Amino acid sequence: MTTRNMSSTEQVFNPPRSITKVIPAIEQSEGDGARVRRSIGTHQLRRFPPFLMLDHFFLTDGAGFPDHPHRGQETITYQLSGATNHEDFTGSAGTIQAGDLQFMTAGRGIVHAEIPATQPLDGAANVGLQLWVDLPARLKNCEPRYRDLRSTEIPIAHPSDKVDIKVISGQSYGIDSVKDLAYTPVWLLHVNMRPGGEISQPLPKNWNAFIYTMAGNITLNNSRRVEKFNNVVLSREGSGINVSVDPSETETADFVILAGEPADQPIVQYGPFVQLTERDIHKTFEDYQEYKNGFERLKGWESKIGKEFYLRRRHSFRV
Repeated sequence: MTTRNMSSTEQVFNPPRSITKVIPAIEQSEGDGARVRRSIGTHQLRRFPPFLMLDHFFLTDGAGFPDHPHRGQETITYQLSGATNHEDFTGSAGTIQAGDLQFMTAGRGIVHAEIPATQPLDGAANVGLQLWVDLPARLKNCEPRYRDLRSTEIPIAHPSDKVDIKVISGQSYGIDSVKDLAYTPVWLLHVNMRPGGEISQPLPKNWNAFIYTMAGNITLNNSRRVEKFNNVVLSREGSGINVSVDPSETETADFVILAGEPADQPIVQYGPFVQLTERDIHKTFEDYQEYKNGFERLKGWESKIGKEFYLRRRHSFRV
């Protein structure tokens, strides 16, 4: 793990990006018993290319995401607390622990399950973020793959004694992230900022960008105060964003800054299937139902963790 201390004044740009809108992440049901705060993929922000969905998920005992398909996108799962098992019909399986990430490319088709690996003894939820990212047209039919990033591999920038930045993907204060984790160009920075802290974070030109707040209150461009569980959509104009936590605040702020390169292509989405045309979507359903063109391995397959999940659920209902 790489760390570097650097004054927060070393990165200066003008003008900053303005705020387009602030979208509350309202809690809702998803999967099987899961609760999520969704801020992209709602009526307020259907999509924000290349981003298709952002869920802040909370999985308590008996909740999870049993066997389900994907095609045409990538998913980025960031485990904030607890742990999650995953398994798919290619034979891939594993566990991401607190602080780990999984980059999954669905490509031409995959069916997998995501189930909590552990349930904290205090009854707290397994918590994380899951981001869906559109694949460029040339990669819609690529073979599925995974890339795991362990917490110990993530470099950290320290602009001041009040700010820590996990550089998961992208660049911040002289720190570069691990490369080649996703096909789609995306920056993901996880910032922990104590009262009195501040940063000026450059963002790639013409990329769409937003900030999602998970704890505390932040101030953007020295003018707009934003509370937790909000998605701040930024304009494309400007070099970056100024973020601070007022010294009068009593809580540490925890938030992520994300940016992605939008592809010049149509997006037609039906649930977990993301294609370029309605015809492609109809063909995807046909392929999925008939076990072909990427879904051949689904026939007769059922994940072990999915079966165990339903067995536990039935047992808990009987008790």
